[in-house]
Amino acid sequence: MSAKLSVRKVGDVCVLDMAGRLTLGEGSCTIRDSVRDLVTQGNKKLILNLGEVTYIDSSGIGELVCAYTTVANQGGQLKLLNLTKRVQDLLQITKLFTVFDVFEHEEYAILSFA
Repeated sequence: MSAKLSVRKVGDVCVLDMAGRLTLGEGSCTIRDSVRDLVTQGNKKLILNLGEVTYIDSSGIGELVCAYTTVANQGGQLKLLNLTKRVQDLLQITKLFTVFDVFEHEEYAILSFA
């Protein structure tokens, strides 16, 4: 199963709920296209909810970094929510845990934009 992504708005924050596998190919393109579209539309507060992501490879990690850079270059912020143990371990191994703001509760992630 490849990645599935749905977008919902909570106030002025866009929450991207992801499920499935973030791997080379379709899964990583889904993030790139969605983030680019949202930023182009003027959305500068994004949260990637990764709670239902079952697997992520190096390409998926690269897409998270690309999404972060895309949003930051437009003056916005991207935060991560509900990391699975595997994704959390990968971010720590790659030292990217220090780059991303990571939250376990959606309410706190949304309030952190204030």
